[in-house]
Amino acid sequence: MALDWSAQKVIVTGGSGFLGGYLVAHLRELGAGEIVVPRKAQYDLREPERVQALYADHPNTTMVIHLAATVGGIGANREHPGVFFYDNIMMGTLLMEHARRAGVAKFVALGTICEYPKFTPVPFKEESLWDGYPEETNAPYGIAKKALLVMGQAYRQEYGFNAIHILPTNLYGPKDNFNPRSSHVIPAIIRKMVTAQENGEDVVTLFGDGTPTREFLYVKDAARGIALAAERYDSPEPVNLGSGYEISIRDLAELIADVVGYTGRIEWDTSKPNGQPRRQVDTTRAEREFGFKAQTSFREGLAEVVAWYRANRAIADRESV
Repeated sequence: MALDWSAQKVIVTGGSGFLGGYLVAHLRELGAGEIVVPRKAQYDLREPERVQALYADHPNTTMVIHLAATVGGIGANREHPGVFFYDNIMMGTLLMEHARRAGVAKFVALGTICEYPKFTPVPFKEESLWDGYPEETNAPYGIAKKALLVMGQAYRQEYGFNAIHILPTNLYGPKDNFNPRSSHVIPAIIRKMVTAQENGEDVVTLFGDGTPTREFLYVKDAARGIALAAERYDSPEPVNLGSGYEISIRDLAELIADVVGYTGRIEWDTSKPNGQPRRQVDTTRAEREFGFKAQTSFREGLAEVVAWYRANRAIADRESV
């Protein structure tokens, strides 16, 4: 049966963040009855009593979509592996357990592409998730998220709890995090190239050697995919959410330079890590199970991000995580 969004009271953790803002807007378009966006100042999701208070303060919640996470690029993952593991495993564990106790009907856990083994056959199929250890630089984060998949499956088996697990590939879009200490690859490169162009610099230096590949999903497509999964997907098996388009970091940098209009040289700092060698997901399950297919072309999406960054420099360049 089709989900009646008007009858849903949805808690969206991380709803004020990058992806969360787009998801909340999309849920409103779908006519969601009530949307609750907990803020850290009142509900620190790493603290049991605060999670209990969240559910007590919002009785009759029918769905939780858990987006909140401590995230960052390779540098941040290497600097804070303990924080990334603890924060993410505590938030997910407490939210799911207390959702079960509160009688929440559906729990949508957002995982990460970092859950996959370092060397996974491309395209990544969900069946390969347990075939090896994740890439070392982000393994603590990936494993913390992967634990929520196991928890959801265990709770479904023992309690009949309807938890699903979504594996989004790398996201990008307007309002992304451009902080150089914690940003991911697309906003990091855009910021460097726009700044170099403005300052007349003829060289931009990027991490690694440019050979790794990545797949990127436009944030509005991701929000639509998560809502479709929340509405239509009720399986214990994890499901990939992606665009199906693989690109090397070197080609990505050249494409961003073209979109920005930067004509200087790109140099590679091979003393810095590359991260996982290749990433591209098989999107068959998402299309088959709940009809999701990405709609935004990559160049079009990048152009929107560059335009947003140029128009919102004061906001985007803030030194806040």
